[in-house]
Amino acid sequence: MIYTKFLEWAIARLESELGLQPYPIPEGFAQKTATVKRGKESGEVTTTSYGACHAKLRQIRAAAVDGGTALQVLNFVISPHWDYDLPFFGADLVTLPGGHLIAIDLQPLFPDADYRARYGAPALAVWERYREALPWGGDFPEEAKPFFSPAFLWTRPTATEVVETTVFAAFQEYLQVYMDLVKAATPVPNRRADILAAQHRYQAYRAVKDPARGMLTRFYGEEWTERYIHGFLFDLAQVMPPT
Repeated sequence: MIYTKFLEWAIARLESELGLQPYPIPEGFAQKTATVKRGKESGEVTTTSYGACHAKLRQIRAAAVDGGTALQVLNFVISPHWDYDLPFFGADLVTLPGGHLIAIDLQPLFPDADYRARYGAPALAVWERYREALPWGGDFPEEAKPFFSPAFLWTRPTATEVVETTVFAAFQEYLQVYMDLVKAATPVPNRRADILAAQHRYQAYRAVKDPARGMLTRFYGEEWTERYIHGFLFDLAQVMPPT
């Protein structure tokens, strides 16, 4: 799988720099395999989940979908603890027979300029370094824009070699920026209500608009897919229900 080294590097680096604890993966979600038809042939698709946490990070989780030459996906999201106003880290990496869809960002909790400057400037410097090698991938929904930062890396490379080298390097730099922000972060318990409200908005949007819903439903059925999205991928509403 093309994205194995991305996830392995991320886990190893997070372990070495922050130290991680296990995050519970609900029963039935650790790994799921289905046999799907591709024209006149059949093939297997396997979805594997990873979960960890940290004192400042409520959930570090990944969903890796391996469909062989037909489909490769890594969805990697880090959700901060609600005592910290850290942004989310999000990476959606998709490989299809016709090319690749790459989205990496430090996704902001709040729209104000001070917040975006404090948490966005380091990532923006990374984006500037890669903007020519990984050009803008085109328009995305207007309703999604509040959930992305000016450093949003959104690109559609056609060459697999670009993903294995340039995209991998950008992924490493974005995650390093995020880890540095985590290490420097201090609690802001007086903002807990605002932070939780912002986190709920983000997770509710991602859960409702999850682009993987159709794919996962096709592979594993609607019931499993909805439980997976709400019970693991975007589980804040279950862990800390909105007030």
